[in-house]
Amino acid sequence: MNNNMQNDVESVLLSEEQIDEITSKLGKQITEDNKSSKKLVLICILKGSVVFYADLMRKISIPCSLEFMRVSSYKGTETTHQITMLLDVEKKAVEGADVIIVEDIIDSGNTLSHLKNYIASKGAASVKTCTLLDKPSRRVVNLTPDYVGAEIPDEFVIGYGLDYNERYRNLPYVGILKREVYEK
Repeated sequence: MNNNMQNDVESVLLSEEQIDEITSKLGKQITEDNKSSKKLVLICILKGSVVFYADLMRKISIPCSLEFMRVSSYKGTETTHQITMLLDVEKKAVEGADVIIVEDIIDSGNTLSHLKNYIASKGAASVKTCTLLDKPSRRVVNLTPDYVGAEIPDEFVIGYGLDYNERYRNLPYVGILKREVYEK
């Protein structure tokens, strides 16, 4: 592993073992809550959620379909409050389905609130949300995720799919990025 990445980490917030426990717990809960679903669809919000999504889906023991969306609302460490759709999901993929939008992190809630309404407008039977990390202290919209891995403090986090300018995604844990890295 590149030592530069490790040197940029202030501290580890969630270890590999803790993340495995979280995905197991969430997978079991999603399985239990959706066992009567006729069509369960998991939507991965790229790019940050892909690692969590891959681990989570393997912990769900009922049939589910996989879909992907890519939206952008960040520049560096700050949200732009404008959502740009880069990859959309087809209406036929979610129409009549019980959909779970899988996110890596929720802070302001703007993106996920927008996506919930957007997927519902495509005819989904239900739309729930699952996030690895939740920062409720940063919420600016009325949004409570249905499935939460861990509530975290207002720190800039990286690793396990989360990035800063496309770096650190491949760290096997979630860490707090040193301020001097992004306040240069």
